[in-house]
Amino acid sequence: MSDGKDLRRGDEVSWRSHGRTVPGKVKKKITKRTRAAGRTVDARREEPQYEVESHTSGRSAVHRPEALRWKGGS
Repeated sequence: MSDGKDLRRGDEVSWRSHGRTVPGKVKKKITKRTRAAGRTVDARREEPQYEVESHTSGRSAVHRPEALRWKGGS
């Protein structure tokens, strides 16, 4: 996200995956190294990542904020 908005749980977002735009929502903000969406996420407070859930498939993924496009609040 280029506008610097801090995303919150439930925010509606979209992201690009395999040439398609995927709609979904933020599940949680990750600010430390942890496992999420089936992989190790190397996030920090200064460089957070977000676990998101696809509205299409119901699957979870983790993205950096610059990969997400905000669509409005929950």
